[in-house]
Amino acid sequence: MSTAKEPDASGSIHIDASPEQVYALVSDPGVLAELAGEYEGFRWLDGATGARPGARFRGRNRNGFRRWSTTATVTDAAEGEKFAFDVGAGPLKVARWQYDLEPDGDGCRVVESTWDRRPGWARVVTGVALGTMDRAGINKRNIDKTLAGVKRRAESVTAG
Repeated sequence: MSTAKEPDASGSIHIDASPEQVYALVSDPGVLAELAGEYEGFRWLDGATGARPGARFRGRNRNGFRRWSTTATVTDAAEGEKFAFDVGAGPLKVARWQYDLEPDGDGCRVVESTWDRRPGWARVVTGVALGTMDRAGINKRNIDKTLAGVKRRAESVTAG
């Protein structure tokens, strides 16, 4: 799936591990929950057991005392190349999250990106409810934290 505009927030990092090793981490919602900023847990829905296009999971998120959940649908799951999912809350489109991986020297470069898909009215309502109107800034900080965590995890496995 291609996106029509530039991401609202993104970050990239070089990791001294193969794209396949890193893909195994970023395509596992449980691992991402351990490494991310706001995202703190998940459960597969509809009998799904892994990351495949069409698989859905419910994500649990937290920002301070505020907690909320969303439903994500995997859109891309190309081992060693791309993992992406669309996020919604009921009928509302919320966001798209995407991890692009490419070989880079002895390791790989990972780009994590997100697109805010909420309509304007929903940005105001959810901004107030979640305690921030700077969703792009929060997402950028969360991306940086997630990528640093993926790097630590992947490189500790390859070094061990």
